[in-house]
Amino acid sequence: MSTPIQQLGYLGFGVSDLAVWERFGTDVLGFAIARRDEDGFSLRMDDHAQRYFIEKGDDDLAFVGWQVADREGLDECARRLRAAGVEVTEGTPEQCARREVKELITFRDPGGTPVEIYYGPRMADGPFESKCVGSHFVAGELGLGHLVISTPDRDRIRDFYIEVLGFGLSDHIQVNLGGYPVDVAFLHVNPRHHSLAMGGPMPKKIHHFLIQVASLDDLGLALDRTLDFGLQIVQGLGRHPNDRMVSFYAETPSGFQFEYGWGGREIEVGDWKPTVYHQISEWGHRFQPRRKPKVAAE
Repeated sequence: MSTPIQQLGYLGFGVSDLAVWERFGTDVLGFAIARRDEDGFSLRMDDHAQRYFIEKGDDDLAFVGWQVADREGLDECARRLRAAGVEVTEGTPEQCARREVKELITFRDPGGTPVEIYYGPRMADGPFESKCVGSHFVAGELGLGHLVISTPDRDRIRDFYIEVLGFGLSDHIQVNLGGYPVDVAFLHVNPRHHSLAMGGPMPKKIHHFLIQVASLDDLGLALDRTLDFGLQIVQGLGRHPNDRMVSFYAETPSGFQFEYGWGGREIEVGDWKPTVYHQISEWGHRFQPRRKPKVAAE
């Protein structure tokens, strides 16, 4: 089954400290403010007008936005979802205006994650410029990056995205970490190796989201900025065996993680053979000692 989904288009986070997140988004991640209002703000990383929506909330994932090509793709997703017994709601004009898209639908996946599917995102009026990323973010038609979610039933959620929405299975990583079994499924919708991954239950709805840059130097500079901002590095630099990404992991100001990477693999959609890996990293990604939380002063 093919998928009408083209890319991971946007993410929404509910956060307890909007001011810190604004500095984190621009000074650490390298994004630009797209718009502000009484509920929060949004961030740009490429030609799309908005990629991240930051709103007042409980320091967790608020919603996930998947892009389709047109109304036909939206209708096909709605048809598949309803056939699978999922309650689907048409987005209101107010919701569409806030997301700056033509139309959208909303639902919850079987694990409870709030999901939106949309088409017709507004493109920004001018070129994107980052004050700290010299190359560019690897986004565009590949989407903003990837997302790893917590699931109460990994197999059920994986199969929902594959069998209902037509995502492709990229691979699994199955490994024992200090007596804790890890089994993560990786799914794709375009040549990015994975746009969505899922493991078992975790404290928050999200484990991490990925940002990819086009330069190894920009990856290293992001690591420096993360340390200078006072954020906890969770795993140092390393390379994953499946997507070939060189990256590090750190905590956002809300406690869930972000992965900052370079050099990720692109795959041939439709001609990809899933496999199982038994290591999380080929090298590196060593867990770092905890340190006292600290966020750099303005």
